[in-house]
Amino acid sequence: VQLQASGGGLVQAGASLTLSCATSERTANTYTVAWFRQVPGKERGFVAAIRTSGGKTFYADSVKGRFTISRDNAKNTLYLQMTNLQPGDTGVYFCAAGRPILSSMRASSAYTSWGQGTLVTVSS
Repeated sequence: VQLQASGGGLVQAGASLTLSCATSERTANTYTVAWFRQVPGKERGFVAAIRTSGGKTFYADSVKGRFTISRDNAKNTLYLQMTNLQPGDTGVYFCAAGRPILSSMRASSAYTSWGQGTLVTVSS
């Protein structure tokens, strides 16, 4: 599956932003899809994921209650709605697809397809 992320930008702390990830095929029944964030000098860190079975969602503790992952199956698009953004949310956001087992879902190595990344910068 091919993915293309978009929607990043420069915002002030407290603002909201929604990222989109267009997929080349329907992922709902085939792939777990996720968002990861990377900052210079660090590994890609898990942000959120939505699984195939039942669409259960998972979040990193740092974004729980502020970010919402969802997908529109009719549009083959994954979203990440981000609210109350903080400077610590700054980074390049990547969407990913794969078939990880539950225990590996937060590991970037468990995903086989990646979008190109979109930069989110939050100023204080």
